[in-house]
Amino acid sequence: MSARRLGNLVIGLCAAVSTLPLAAHAGPARFDFMEYIATGQDAPAPEGSYRNPILPGFQPDPSIVQVGSDFYLVNSTFSWFPGLPIFHSTDLVNWRLVTNAIDRPGMVDFSGLGTNRGLFAPAITHHDGKFWIVNTCIDCRGNFVITADRAEGTWSDPAWLDFGGIDPSLTFDEEGRAWIVYNDAPPGEPLYEGHRAIWMKRFDTEAMQVTGDPILLVNGGVDLSAQPVWAEGPHIYHIDGWYYLTAAEGGTAEQHSQTIYRSRSVTGPYVAGPRNPILTQRDLPADRPDRVEATGHADLVQLEDGSWWGVFLATRPFQGQSTLLGRETFLLPVEWRDGWPIFLDKGEAVPLVVEAPDLPASPGEPWAQWRDDFDDPLSDEWIGIRNPAAKPLVEVAEAQSELVLDPSTDAAGSLGKPAFIGRRLRHHSADIITQMDFDPEAPGDFAGLLAFMDESHFIAVGVEEGQVTVRRRTSADQDQYGETVAAVPLTDAGEIELRMSLDRGTAVFAWRPAGSTQWQTIAGQVDVEPLASVYAGLFTGMVVGPYAVTRP
Repeated sequence: MSARRLGNLVIGLCAAVSTLPLAAHAGPARFDFMEYIATGQDAPAPEGSYRNPILPGFQPDPSIVQVGSDFYLVNSTFSWFPGLPIFHSTDLVNWRLVTNAIDRPGMVDFSGLGTNRGLFAPAITHHDGKFWIVNTCIDCRGNFVITADRAEGTWSDPAWLDFGGIDPSLTFDEEGRAWIVYNDAPPGEPLYEGHRAIWMKRFDTEAMQVTGDPILLVNGGVDLSAQPVWAEGPHIYHIDGWYYLTAAEGGTAEQHSQTIYRSRSVTGPYVAGPRNPILTQRDLPADRPDRVEATGHADLVQLEDGSWWGVFLATRPFQGQSTLLGRETFLLPVEWRDGWPIFLDKGEAVPLVVEAPDLPASPGEPWAQWRDDFDDPLSDEWIGIRNPAAKPLVEVAEAQSELVLDPSTDAAGSLGKPAFIGRRLRHHSADIITQMDFDPEAPGDFAGLLAFMDESHFIAVGVEEGQVTVRRRTSADQDQYGETVAAVPLTDAGEIELRMSLDRGTAVFAWRPAGSTQWQTIAGQVDVEPLASVYAGLFTGMVVGPYAVTRP
């Protein structure tokens, strides 16, 4: 069931918890629209080419599968709900969000989890007419598998799997046997920090459970003597009589890379390829133009013309390793040399403009500019923090074309259920505008726009008692509601518009009475670089949208 079909239940922007934080003072905050306008856009790619990333913004850990002329791709979502977005394309370049695989209350439980926990690294597979996703829910029951007859859903409830580790991926060998390959602790005591191993177990597709003893495929990484760290995200492909195992190595920051191994048997032994890593940017100069970092966590697909392509995650920092966008999904052709695949030679930079594959054109999402007037159920692009609640904190009032938020006592900096719904920031520079009506009734009542990286890293602009305020949190030591950066008197009663203008590491905040053409600045050139994902656990990216809170 997609988010759109959930209608006024609002896609679970709310959460299945035993106690629901109710507003102590404030009445509802009403939002008439939200508009997103990318500014400072790159020129369109030349005809026959495409521009990386193919999925901009918070879209990490991509996994891809081809079924006939259709491609489907899934990403990590951690403790955001709905989770595991599934995209469709026919040309590998332009993608449409068709559903979220985790879209029903009770499928998983994110209550009390930070936004760097939850759903890590899903892997999507298709076999004998059925789609499979295997995934790990960190701090929420571990590994599971879900299935669907169609990628667009409905997806089954999770079947929980009895083994440890993370990043499971399902593969079928030439005899039709199913296997799950995954990351876990190495045999014996770890030799160093970050020492991991790649393992395999048989999977019974009828019982929906792993069987037998684990089989060690890779200990540590390509060269154990070099103390490789965080071997993870494995996938296995059967190609021309060989089983190829690809895995990430080096951690998901600037040392990230992709490696390759092969074996004549699905269970190994696996031998590392002669050119490893087959993808990395860690050896390139920091002052290069159009800098892409943190490349890895790749998945491969072969087209009908015999060519190979791979999706992978990477970042586009605006300085150092800082980006508000988080880890994004990129696409590159894969070359085969002497029986081994390779993305880029050592020292070769990820190109941002690439010749497109020769495939039927596919429509893409209008990410650069969109507007939601809240006169229809919310699309699958809208996500909230943690589970859906017994009583919605966020609802669409279609008859009034309004998004209505019941302020929660759980602030953005808490591990509870904030009254917040947002969409991913997808550009370094963007204006986000909303029109709202809110009547704060006590000190601490606040409603407006929130730009959220994680519980300790966010910034908000909104209405408080008698003023319009910018609040920011850059550390867990600060007030969970955020600390005041700037405030100006609210000189007009009634509906107002708010604008948040993000530009890499700075932001400008403004307001105006509804119907006015003159923006009034609340704060200019606010430093938002401390909100970058590199300071917030690296996993997520910024999500922006309406927010309402009241102090208990």
